[in-house]
Amino acid sequence: MKLFENPDRATWSELLKRPTQTVEDIESTVMQVFESVSNTGDEAIEIYTSKFDGVTLANNIVTQTEISEAIASVSEELKSAIQLAKSNIESFHTAQKTDKVFVETMIGVECWQEKRPIQKVGLYIPGGTAPLFSTVLMLAVPAQIAGCKEIVLCSPPNKKGKIANEILYAAELCGVTKIIKVGGIQAIAGLTFGTASIPKVYKIFGPGNQFVTVAKQLATKYGVAIDMPAGPSELLVMADESANASYVASDLLSQAEHGSDSQVILVTTSKSLAENVSVEVEKQIEQLPRKEMAKIAISNSKSIIVKDYETALELIDVYGPEHFIVATKDNDFFVENISNAGSVFIGNYTPESAGDYASGTNHTLPTNGFSKAYSGVNLDSFQKSMTFQRITKEGIQNIGNAIELMAEAEGLQAHKNAVTLRLKDIES
Repeated sequence: MKLFENPDRATWSELLKRPTQTVEDIESTVMQVFESVSNTGDEAIEIYTSKFDGVTLANNIVTQTEISEAIASVSEELKSAIQLAKSNIESFHTAQKTDKVFVETMIGVECWQEKRPIQKVGLYIPGGTAPLFSTVLMLAVPAQIAGCKEIVLCSPPNKKGKIANEILYAAELCGVTKIIKVGGIQAIAGLTFGTASIPKVYKIFGPGNQFVTVAKQLATKYGVAIDMPAGPSELLVMADESANASYVASDLLSQAEHGSDSQVILVTTSKSLAENVSVEVEKQIEQLPRKEMAKIAISNSKSIIVKDYETALELIDVYGPEHFIVATKDNDFFVENISNAGSVFIGNYTPESAGDYASGTNHTLPTNGFSKAYSGVNLDSFQKSMTFQRITKEGIQNIGNAIELMAEAEGLQAHKNAVTLRLKDIES
């Protein structure tokens, strides 16, 4: 990891830059795939699945037989672990339910707000080098709690034309209604436009590589909502001399192994800790099956030494990490004052991987600095807030004149007339 000691604030923007391509670099490819899927549907899906995933499928819809075979192939130990994670995720997301909000703003004027589920949602589950069955839990569980009617899951097939057994097991466990073997840009395009095999949905969820992220952003141009721009994974650890260097190194590597375009950053007030962590990273990385990928990510990562907690907090908020671990003598300072982070992990015994899998919080989080404005996925992500109002005769008399005056001032006579006609009828 590259070491930076007390960098000048003027250099922070460049120092904290993510190792990702710009949208312009890949948007032309994404637009080409979108245009093809829009024009030729499943024919384009088949071509791109063959091109990008290296497999030609006779049918890209997962059958019940495939699901049953997958379930039988998952070990009982792993099933128990998945069920435990599902239970914790259900508990945390069920607790996010809110009651109807009702207010009589003035006599005769009743206003209220209620939640309604998004009827059709698409879940994108990355496959490739690491089939993320945990993401099925993070997306399908709150979708089911919210009451979404159609839960469509897309995940890229492997070279044998299969989706990982664990993904299929989790999908069946969590009430997914349709599973399709399609990945990458073409999956997002299919969910955006709809094809003979892929239903068009109202909102798309799920992380992915940079191409998937840009594809999701492009989907919004065609009237489909997305959870957030969630791209390559990232982690920032704030630690001081009280932290355990081996723990910190393991946390940094847990994100670095996601992919070569992941980024991990250590911020510390202790140079000796930074040096010890660097030694631990080099030691632990050699034991990882995905060490070559992790090494590329680590080469893009940094250790930043700052003079005090206040400077550290300022730098962290500028970066806006997806995952933020704090392991210091005064964790409360950071917990109480942090403004920009997707999810926060507190203390020496709270690894980021707990949130990735089983603690109960959601691991689908804003990356690339979007935590400054976006929340991670939660129950509300699968719902819409609808407002209602009911006005009585007395109510329109109380509020009517104000509406007439405001409408007239804006030059909207029909708006005024809609009130005036009612008031005249009441008074006659």
